[in-house]
Amino acid sequence: MSEDIAYRQSRYLIMMGIRFVCFVIAVVLFANGAGWFTAIPAAGGIVIPLFAVIFANGGREPTSQRGFRAYEPNLPARYSGPAGSSYPGAAEAPADGTASGGPDADMAGKNGVPPPKAQTGHQAPPGNG
Repeated sequence: MSEDIAYRQSRYLIMMGIRFVCFVIAVVLFANGAGWFTAIPAAGGIVIPLFAVIFANGGREPTSQRGFRAYEPNLPARYSGPAGSSYPGAAEAPADGTASGGPDADMAGKNGVPPPKAQTGHQAPPGNG
């Protein structure tokens, strides 16, 4: 790990040295009246730090030569539902024709609440009738 850091530091310092040389050349060209030729090393002095920082922060290179691996999701097995159902989770209707026994089937009619079939529709408010 320390060899990798030393390598990245030395590469960064070399690139910063090249940047310094670019700025010195740009100043000398500008002082001698070179015109647009001054922009070439000045542009190099401006762009080199971007690449120097990217390369310095790049980190270690991968040691594997395999390339990219395909994504393989870790999903649970597909739920198929009970046998004979038309869709997963469907319960079969009882043979006697009554409503299926859901979790609240035994609650109808208790605590003063009529069963769902015995309930009447909403009554109209007085005066609208």
